Amino acid sequence: MPRPFHDRTEAGRLLASKLLRFANRSDLLVLALPRGGVPVAFEVANALRAPLDVFLVRKLGVPGHEELAFGAIATGGMRVLNEDVVHSMRLSREQIEIAVAREQAELARRERSYRGDRPPPNPAGLCVILVDDGLATGATMLAAARALRQENPKQIVVAVPVAASATCNEFRPEVDEVICAVTPEPFYAVGLWYEDFSQTTDQEVRDLLERAARHDLSL
Repeated sequence: MPRPFHDRTEAGRLLASKLLRFANRSDLLVLALPRGGVPVAFEVANALRAPLDVFLVRKLGVPGHEELAFGAIATGGMRVLNEDVVHSMRLSREQIEIAVAREQAELARRERSYRGDRPPPNPAGLCVILVDDGLATGATMLAAARALRQENPKQIVVAVPVAASATCNEFRPEVDEVICAVTPEPFYAVGLWYEDFSQTTDQEVRDLLERAARHDLSL
């Protein structure tokens, strides 16, 4: 049984060691799912000498049953709908648009908070590594991968330090490659595999993105 990571920085360094064959590619982009994925992705981008940015996803909850997602919106105005849920819950176009507008406002707020005036990256034609601090159900990462696919990247690689092996396997038909550094059994929850799983703050996200931009890790 593997021991827990000390923190997300240590987890990111281990994950980076599994991704070294991607290093120094001119067509590489590392995208982190905020907030917990950012410290992990910072270490990955640093090791691979790749640019780092965030990929924001907001789930769209069924009105009155917000825990049930009928889709998601993501960075760049991308929208992914689960048509089965839309039909089974008999959601009207108006209900969908209201939910989208609400979550779009929050996504835009977070974009401004994290990125400031920098435009979002254009992943078209690039090899994109999507990073989070772990996968439990994988619902958020799945929404991110499907949304990112609409932007026509050359390749999508999902990379996490820890996940349930079943979840990793479920992702394989959705993306080009899945890298799960550690797949302990039994898994239970992502947080159990970190000694320090304290919440990453918005300020930490901004600081790491600014550090990555300053050092221009792709050079």
